[in-house]
Amino acid sequence: MEKTRKVTLGAVATAIVLALGGCSGMSTQGKNTAIGAGVGAVGGAVLTGGSVLGTVGGAAVGGVVGHEVSK
Repeated sequence: MEKTRKVTLGAVATAIVLALGGCSGMSTQGKNTAIGAGVGAVGGAVLTGGSVLGTVGGAAVGGVVGHEVSK
């Protein structure tokens, strides 16, 4: 179980680094949308106990909020 956690943590960290590298050519509004979607997904997952619907819903709401903040 502990080894699985470490491997998962490493995979998530790698994915985050690669995703941030892909944001270099994005506009400020695009970056804010992506950040909002990520934060919303985490918040939705936490609030709903890891529900897929809560995660997707949180990402959608967070993306919209991030998009509108930069206007």
